[in-house]
Amino acid sequence: MQNKKIHQGRNIKRFREMLGIKQEALAFDLGEDWNQKKISLLEQKETIEEDILERISQILKVPVEAIENMDEEQAVNIIANTFDNGSILNGINHNPSFHPIDKVLQLHEEKIAL
Repeated sequence: MQNKKIHQGRNIKRFREMLGIKQEALAFDLGEDWNQKKISLLEQKETIEEDILERISQILKVPVEAIENMDEEQAVNIIANTFDNGSILNGINHNPSFHPIDKVLQLHEEKIAL
């Protein structure tokens, strides 16, 4: 087991970016004491206070444990070792086992039969 330190601020930034939320929007949701600059500084901190972590997790709708434990390096390794050149991503199959025109003709014939 590695004793690698998880960077919570960077994890907040990753989740925020994945969700398409800007720093200004997160600051607004946190309250009037917050602004874009303060969010930027927060995302640079390795460890975040528990109460702030809980508020951010509610806003981002991400479990606190995900922010506390996500190791980006491990996630990249899992993805790299899971997908290869033949993998299907996002459900798009660029090498179907059927001919698309045949499928269209079949659907057309079924429509006529109805």
